[in-house]
Amino acid sequence: MRKELKDFILATLDANRIMAIATRRRDGAPQTTIVGFAHDGLVIYFFTDRAGQKAGNIAHDDRVSIAIGQDHADPLAIRALSLGGAALLIEDEAEVGHARKLLLRKFPEYQALGLPDRRFAVLMRVTPDVISAIDYSKGFGHAELTKVTGADLDDFVEAHRRHWVGRD
Repeated sequence: MRKELKDFILATLDANRIMAIATRRRDGAPQTTIVGFAHDGLVIYFFTDRAGQKAGNIAHDDRVSIAIGQDHADPLAIRALSLGGAALLIEDEAEVGHARKLLLRKFPEYQALGLPDRRFAVLMRVTPDVISAIDYSKGFGHAELTKVTGADLDDFVEAHRRHWVGRD
């Protein structure tokens, strides 16, 4: 992935706190909900209800579609992301701790409330396969589609190997 494109994607992830995530129900129908998120590079984290439909949908079919963006009075100011990838329920305590730190940085107001109780909420990690970077400043409707490769995720993989697996 070109550096300019990756920088745009990371800046868009940094600038937003909520996303729409679509999952597939067992009957095949799509279900879209809004959740708060944080990210580590291109990898996205969010909590969801352990017994909820979203977690059940992901357990049945890990493919998800996500849209991230903001409303703008000037259409040419629209910068957003649409991505497809795989979601995975994370139980590893070290990775959960890492994601909690990311989420508390993005949502400092939760310092007083705390993050969801793990008895009732699960952490999900989304690893994107494809990202459409939408930038109307380059022309109305401009979008650039890119596949995410292992090299694009190297920073995340390296952090996982060093910190969560304990190899410093």
